[in-house]
Amino acid sequence: MRNLRLLRAGGCRSAAATGTPQCFCLGAEPGAVLVGSQYGLVELHPAGDSVSREVCLTVDGFLPEDGSGCIVGVEDLPEQESVCVATAAGDILLCNLSTKQVECVGSVDSGLSVMSWSPDQELVLLATGQQTLIMMTRDFEPITEKQIHQDEFGEGARKVRVWSRELVLQSTSEPISGLEQALSWKPSGNLIASTQEKPNRHDVVFLEKNGLLHGEFTLPFQKGQVKVNEMLWNADSTILAIWLEDLKVENSNPNTYVQLWTTGNYHWYLKQSLHFGSLEENQLVSLLWDRENLYRLHILCQGWRYLFYDWHWTTDHGLGENSQHMANVAVIDGDKVLVTAFQHAVVPPPMCTYELHLQQAVNQVAFHTDPKHSGDMAVLDADNRISLYRYGQSTVDDPSVKFGVVGGNGFKAAVETPYLDKTYRVDVSSSSNEAMNPLGLRFLTWLPDGSFLVVGQGQHAAQSVLHHLTAVPDMAGAEEERLNLRLSVPVDGEVISLYCSPVTKTVALQLTDRRILKYLWALQASLSSAAAPSSETLRKVERGSRIVTVVPQDTKVVLQMPRGNLETIHHRALVLAQIRKWLDRLMFREAFQCMRKLRINLNLLYDHNPKVFLENIETFIRQIDSVNYINLFFTELKEEDFTKSMYPSLNGSSNSQPHQHPNQKKVNLICDVMRVAMEHIDPQKYCLSILTAHVKKSPPELEIALQKVHDLRESVTPDAQAVSAEEALKYLLFLVDVNELYDYSLGTYDFDLVVMVAEKSQKDPKEYLPFLNTLRKMETNYQRYTIDRHLKRYTKALGHLSKCGPEHFSEFLNLVKDQNLYSEALKLYPSSTQEYKDISDAYGEYLMQKQLYEQAALILARAGIFAKALDAFQSSGSWQQALCMASRLGYTKDKLSSLAQSMAGKLVEQRKYAEAAILLEQYTQDFEEAVLLLLEGALWEEALRLIHKYGRLDILETNLKPAILEAQKSQLIFLDSQKTAFLRHKSRLQVVRELKEKACENLQDYEVPNCPELELFSETSSVVTASDMNSKYSHSNSRISARSSKNRRKAERKRYSLKEGSPFEDIALLEVLGESVRAVETVKGEIHILLKQLVLFGYDEQAGALQQVLEEVLQLMETSVPEIWTPDLQQSSVNLVLGPNSTANSIMAAYQQKRMMPPVVQDPEILTPPKFNKNLQWKLHLLQ
Repeated sequence: MRNLRLLRAGGCRSAAATGTPQCFCLGAEPGAVLVGSQYGLVELHPAGDSVSREVCLTVDGFLPEDGSGCIVGVEDLPEQESVCVATAAGDILLCNLSTKQVECVGSVDSGLSVMSWSPDQELVLLATGQQTLIMMTRDFEPITEKQIHQDEFGEGARKVRVWSRELVLQSTSEPISGLEQALSWKPSGNLIASTQEKPNRHDVVFLEKNGLLHGEFTLPFQKGQVKVNEMLWNADSTILAIWLEDLKVENSNPNTYVQLWTTGNYHWYLKQSLHFGSLEENQLVSLLWDRENLYRLHILCQGWRYLFYDWHWTTDHGLGENSQHMANVAVIDGDKVLVTAFQHAVVPPPMCTYELHLQQAVNQVAFHTDPKHSGDMAVLDADNRISLYRYGQSTVDDPSVKFGVVGGNGFKAAVETPYLDKTYRVDVSSSSNEAMNPLGLRFLTWLPDGSFLVVGQGQHAAQSVLHHLTAVPDMAGAEEERLNLRLSVPVDGEVISLYCSPVTKTVALQLTDRRILKYLWALQASLSSAAAPSSETLRKVERGSRIVTVVPQDTKVVLQMPRGNLETIHHRALVLAQIRKWLDRLMFREAFQCMRKLRINLNLLYDHNPKVFLENIETFIRQIDSVNYINLFFTELKEEDFTKSMYPSLNGSSNSQPHQHPNQKKVNLICDVMRVAMEHIDPQKYCLSILTAHVKKSPPELEIALQKVHDLRESVTPDAQAVSAEEALKYLLFLVDVNELYDYSLGTYDFDLVVMVAEKSQKDPKEYLPFLNTLRKMETNYQRYTIDRHLKRYTKALGHLSKCGPEHFSEFLNLVKDQNLYSEALKLYPSSTQEYKDISDAYGEYLMQKQLYEQAALILARAGIFAKALDAFQSSGSWQQALCMASRLGYTKDKLSSLAQSMAGKLVEQRKYAEAAILLEQYTQDFEEAVLLLLEGALWEEALRLIHKYGRLDILETNLKPAILEAQKSQLIFLDSQKTAFLRHKSRLQVVRELKEKACENLQDYEVPNCPELELFSETSSVVTASDMNSKYSHSNSRISARSSKNRRKAERKRYSLKEGSPFEDIALLEVLGESVRAVETVKGEIHILLKQLVLFGYDEQAGALQQVLEEVLQLMETSVPEIWTPDLQQSSVNLVLGPNSTANSIMAAYQQKRMMPPVVQDPEILTPPKFNKNLQWKLHLLQ
């Protein structure tokens, strides 16, 4: 249902060329045209409007100088850089346009009538004056010659012969009466087109390769009115061009026409008709389709006028707000316009809703751009007349409008038809005698103000003119109204599309150079790229199908399949857009029915706008008014927001959960709100829906649902319309598994309800009745405990069992231990009872088994079980709490001393010297041992305090001074070893980096195929590729995984080896250098305290030496850090090339930038420099 619309027209006229053109072909250069005349060969360029090159053939005698010669064929041969020319005298010439050399490559004495080249230019076929066919190669070597064999035909009968590529006769048709000379083989290869005069009409007929007739269509002329000169298929076989001229014209030249025909659904449509008039200089010489640009037609006229037309496919349909006529589609078919109103019915072509009959062939249809009159049409015909068809109150039936398929016999059609309002003649040419350019106007646009815009060809090839046409007021005596030229705006460029916006009242022109101009203000804007399509906007369709129209206020999209038949689809984007409109207007019923029919998830009803849905819940229920539909809605509900997952909004907006229910789950919220509304409207009618609302909640409210069924059963006066208990239970069993429902009914402790559910199940009464009878005999609390234990509801069971008296406490305690319900059990008894104490005792033992000693001790201490609490506190290392428990137990002084001695030993093992010293000093009175422990832990100041407290100054000489001097020596040794190791590793790192740099420079000129990144180089310049390392380490990792976890941790610590030349040596060096810096930073505080003690006891020399060494080591490390952790290395640690957030593009970009990726580091902290604590003032100024 498409029309051919003129996209671009152009050409040139050469006044300098001599003679008259006889034939032409297309040159190898873009836009070049080669024309043969009776004097020679001429090359034309439309861009230059002049003859660019020519070769005269009369000089060498190939053509007579008196102008009586004739060229029968021209073909450009780009590979030979020459043009092949065939003359009627029989010469075959090769002409070079650059050098103007002419070579005769062959001659036929009897003369030539036709020269034809194969599409691949491998073969050439010549028809001679002796009725023979000569086939030659591209190098003009003869292959064969065959007689055409003109048999004796009947009156006006002809035959069609088909020859193979080797010039072997394949088929000869039966004699066909009235067959004419025009012949064209369809490029797709299946049909040959010709024309045939029949007794009462003039037909285009199609023949198969075997010579049999296969289809036909009739030309819109009377028999004997026209003759067909030539027929041509375009390269993709979609358009058939026919060149015709009038017969029987007296005292003037005949009129010439070119018609373009297309087919769809087995019907042939006349899409364009070009009228060239009767002027001699406008008579056609030849026409050609372009081989590369499929829809470009080239035409040559006798007055050295060359024209080309670019066509494109378009679907003409109404646009605007007037929904009654918005989905109208117009199809051009000769002098008829076939209009299909898809709003009323999807009618397959070639049928239509109604036809518009005009006096001339139609070239273009334009719908009104005024949104309120979107069905009105302007029709431009081959005589440059514009006919306006409008909808409205016409007083008389228009004879030019006829019903198509909808006008039944004796029935009044429900569809409204337009009427012919006015016909205008268009005249934009500046002079009357100017040679006519058929269809010089394109992109007819009917503006909202009633005026028209058309685009014409400018003075130059790459120039267009925008004509603004307005109607002239009616003049007395005028035969027809005219459109006057109000304004002509030259456009510097070729216009390829035009669009009018009724909202902004501006017209946008798109040019070939990607510019968009806005008329009338000529603002320039660049084309924006289309947004990325979301899943909602995409739908797969059959290859070759085309959109015909979209029905407004509906979800239908009409597609035309390749064969021509129509299909209607409901596109997801349109469906969702319409549903959103309905929901915004609170039209829930229409939205629901559409969603149900087209399988749209019903969650969208709520998710589109939760606030509005909840506020209008009663409206929703009343509009739907169907229990089944409401139940369907409930069953589809899910927690996810479908406007973010399945149906995201194209404008990116989303509706969040309503503010008044921020923490409530979506499904529970909808179920509660709808249940309340249904109970308010009609609880009897919506009984099943109310049950569904309870069951759908999370967790399901099955007890309440069962209770409502039970209430129905016990209802004294049942309503006639109400659902029976049997029906309700049957429906509930449809929603929930019967065994699950049986358990829930048992959990209500209502045995009548249990029996009612059990009767509906497959259970054997012999199984459940004895069980129920046993339960009936029990005491109420013990009965409920038994049911809850059976249903594995142990917390509830504990509650009931705790009310059964002390005789059941052992059973209670066993249940607590079995299910680990200690916390719940403690809540059921007061803390003063023996039961509380027994539960706490069991709880403490349980926690100690879990090695949660401190928590066990707290539970036991709280319950007054102090002995066990003491052991637990000891196990947890809480010595203060353990001493408290000892006090509560009334420990004697000796027993307390023994306990403190034992705990101090454990604290020393944990290197907690200060805490152990407190225990020894305060609880065992062994202050000497306490002082020794403090000295062992280097807690000098606390040791000094105790020495002076107990007046044991002798310990200063015997223990304290030797200890601080020993500490000074060990710190010096430590600092010296750190400094030596730091310098050694730093120098080695420098060597490794230089080796890597050198190897990289050597590889700048070529890339190792398996080594895009070089990780490390040994001293012998061996290269280790990433893939080799990966394979090597993958094997070792697989071995490691089989070892113990202890070995695995050890292997992880040794991940980077310091062995020279090993992979990742530079990373291992960075790691060990960082550890050195951190180790020295850690001892700064210890050394500061040690320095104070050394000064206190007069060891200034030793203190000064220690301070100086530490200062040197820190200075060395601070100055070295920027050299070791360079800015590049720090940057790579921030933006790691490899890793979970990297993409292929980011990795490639980093590789191109650095030509080398940074090594793959498991721990990025290695690449970051260690920090120095500047806030710690460790130095003593008195030592400087």
